[in-house]
Amino acid sequence: MKINLKEAADLVGGIVYGNADVELINISKIEEAQKGDLTFLYLPAYIKYLATTKASAVLIKSDIKKDRDDLIYIEVADPHAALQKIIIRYANPEIQVKGIDDSAFIDPSAKIGNNVTLGKNVVISANCVVDDNTVILHNTVVMENVKIGSGSLIYPNVSIREDSVIGKNVIIHSGTVIGSDGFGYAPDAKGIFQKIPQIGNVVIEDDVELGSNVSVDRAALGSTLIKKGVKVDNLVQIAHNVVLGENTAIASQTGISGSTKIGSNCILAGQVGVVGHIDIIDDVIIGAQSGVSKGIKKPGKYFGTPAKEMGTTMRLEAHIRNLPNYAGAIKTLEEKVKLLEEEIDKTKSKGNS
Repeated sequence: MKINLKEAADLVGGIVYGNADVELINISKIEEAQKGDLTFLYLPAYIKYLATTKASAVLIKSDIKKDRDDLIYIEVADPHAALQKIIIRYANPEIQVKGIDDSAFIDPSAKIGNNVTLGKNVVISANCVVDDNTVILHNTVVMENVKIGSGSLIYPNVSIREDSVIGKNVIIHSGTVIGSDGFGYAPDAKGIFQKIPQIGNVVIEDDVELGSNVSVDRAALGSTLIKKGVKVDNLVQIAHNVVLGENTAIASQTGISGSTKIGSNCILAGQVGVVGHIDIIDDVIIGAQSGVSKGIKKPGKYFGTPAKEMGTTMRLEAHIRNLPNYAGAIKTLEEKVKLLEEEIDKTKSKGNS
């Protein structure tokens, strides 16, 4: 990696304090950076590393002191956003595999576009369509009647089941399964679960990214639908007939039960559990480890099990933390009430006598 510092500063609209002609060779965290590295500082907790970092240059905000002569400062409005731009420009990893490997199997009925890359042991089954500039890496299996849009990137060991439809510029990371059977069973007269065939499919629209070991189940009927721009972290379960709205983000270890519809521009943090057959409106944020047991009809932040509006949950949590104090206060009040009752009884006894 070679980064021309002046070029990088111009890219992010930064002001350079120091030698702008330096060439940098790496991007590192501020506490681990070495000579020749570019780093960044955007959280107050990391200011302590500014005095000791070995980096050659640092992206900072304007209100940070620039008192090291051996350190080049690049002043920007948002160091984190600036770093992202620099990483995309200089450090975006390139796929080394090109062309179609001899070990790849392509069914004669499949249609393969221009400039498609197929890695070792890739299987493209009957009636599949793989559009231009798509990259499918080692050991991925694409089953019958699958369509994959142009510019998509499928990492090794992905399984794409029959009839799935994948849009343009989709990224799917290793170990993910698209179109596995939904969890569909019905007990018979003896209470034994009988499998219900899942005859729908999965539709993934453009610009979606799925992390590693994500399971997207095929619909029982119709389609499981992931709309444009959705981002899904590792280890997420998306059950049959789920609909995820545009630009929604799902963090790791979240599970979404069947037939639930989640709106656009939502965020589900880590380990959220969502019950089936509910609707969640647009612009909802659900905090980590929440359990969503009913539909959400109002945009906002939600947290807890069962999930409630964030303000309500925080007030409840505050009361729970204070329960020992409340218990002590109640005991004290009970003792005072008892003493008052005894005094009243004594007064009544004197009056009767």
